[in-house]
Amino acid sequence: MNEFGKRGKNADLKATIGLENLGNVFWNLTPAELVEDTILGGQGVLTDTGAIAIETGEFTGRSPKDRFVVRDANTENSVWWGDVNIPLSTEQFDALYNRMKAYLIDKDVYVRDAYACADEKFRMNIRVTAEFPWSNMFAYNMFLRPTDAEIENFDAEWNIVCAPGFKADPAIDGTRQANFAILNFTRKMIIIGGTGYTGEIKKGIFSVLNYVLPHEKNVLSMHCSANVGEAGDTAIFFGLSGTGKTTLSSDPNRRLIGDDEHGWSDNSVFNFEGGCYAKTIDLSKEKEPQIYDAIKFGAILENIGFHEGTSTPDYTDGSITENTRVSYPIDFIENIMTPSIGSGPKNIFFLTADAFGVLPPISRLTKEQAMYHFMSGYTAKVAGTEVGITEPTTTFSACFGKAFLPLHPAKYAKLLGEKLHGTDIKVWLINTGWSGGSYGVGSRMKLSYTRAMITAALTGKLDNVTFETLPVFELSFPTSCPEVPAEILNPRETWTDKSAYDKTANHLADQFVKNFEQYAAETSTDILAAAPKVTV
Repeated sequence: MNEFGKRGKNADLKATIGLENLGNVFWNLTPAELVEDTILGGQGVLTDTGAIAIETGEFTGRSPKDRFVVRDANTENSVWWGDVNIPLSTEQFDALYNRMKAYLIDKDVYVRDAYACADEKFRMNIRVTAEFPWSNMFAYNMFLRPTDAEIENFDAEWNIVCAPGFKADPAIDGTRQANFAILNFTRKMIIIGGTGYTGEIKKGIFSVLNYVLPHEKNVLSMHCSANVGEAGDTAIFFGLSGTGKTTLSSDPNRRLIGDDEHGWSDNSVFNFEGGCYAKTIDLSKEKEPQIYDAIKFGAILENIGFHEGTSTPDYTDGSITENTRVSYPIDFIENIMTPSIGSGPKNIFFLTADAFGVLPPISRLTKEQAMYHFMSGYTAKVAGTEVGITEPTTTFSACFGKAFLPLHPAKYAKLLGEKLHGTDIKVWLINTGWSGGSYGVGSRMKLSYTRAMITAALTGKLDNVTFETLPVFELSFPTSCPEVPAEILNPRETWTDKSAYDKTANHLADQFVKNFEQYAAETSTDILAAAPKVTV
């Protein structure tokens, strides 16, 4: 076993995670070296932008049904067991990892020392040991990067072992199929096999932080973007896919803290990551200039197509997957916070693309409503987005990131409520979806109007305007907003058929109530009281 690269004086894979009799071990190689190994190994090609393009194989996205958590004395009574956190025994984990270690004998591996959490008080050192060089490069891009001096004395708190070529045997290992991602909170390990999708590495650590920070450190972990204004005011943006989270948090007048994962401590909002992992389907310089310009040497493009006969990426090509991606270090974009930390938030935005056309384009939430809508995590899919969807369909993802929550959603909502209590933090519900009717009848809210409403909220221009209350959802919405037509602020008034609006509003409210039934037993009465009131 030969070892190359920058290796800390205490770094020992055998002593820490039991890996031995490996081939070559490459420690903390530079992006250029990893690109070279990827190309020489026939695993990627350089594009004309300078980015390396790779294919992740059979899996081009996460596989939530194959994500497991080891159930032991540490997790038995704290983890939210079910279809999000599927239990695996300690014995099953150990047996599977032993087979994984045997698979890696005589194989080259790439080791990356990195860390999560930009706030030093919560820093978590991570070591990623990967079968492929581009998996290692992804970790370099996405996690925070220690200095050479820090690597010299680096001790990993958590280890990730990623071997896409190793496949589990469900009959032996207790998995559902050959691929798996398993979190072990006692051994502080994540093992990933049978899948090359790099997002499993990123979201594995996010899931760990979603357990450790709220459960042990009273820090609210959040699936959100965040930015800071010229006055030092922090804003947080929650939203599921298609709601405009990336677009709306990208503001030339505000500096980006991060685009996806953050923690909220007593006095800071801090990025968990050191990079961005953006969708590229239909990407253009006009629509997303920051992302487009970041696709250069050091960036990794995943599962994209090319214009025929060229090395030019074709961002409209979804033939491999619609979930085409790019990862790059956060400093590939301009106008960022350095380090990636802001003060506590002044404004919080919940973004939803309401395809039913029921919710106001902007409304201000009470603390209890904020907790309720946080736990609901609502948006809607429209016809054509997925096979079989012919009309608007509700989507609820608790805390805007249900798939990554080791704890019950009520625990995160309770922590949110505690952080809002006694403050002047404003929480806004923003509908980036439809107005004047549901999808197919009404029209999509103009981006310029949504930006104007968010800007008005951020700059205090809605502090002294008149608010009215929307029936059923009991949402408080402004009757005027700079640069926005007053007639669109009350959604009911934008509908020609008012009775149709009332019927649709009740239908959507009923969907909210039914979704929340799964959480009711562990949810406080003040949150439950903030539910919409279905009228007969």
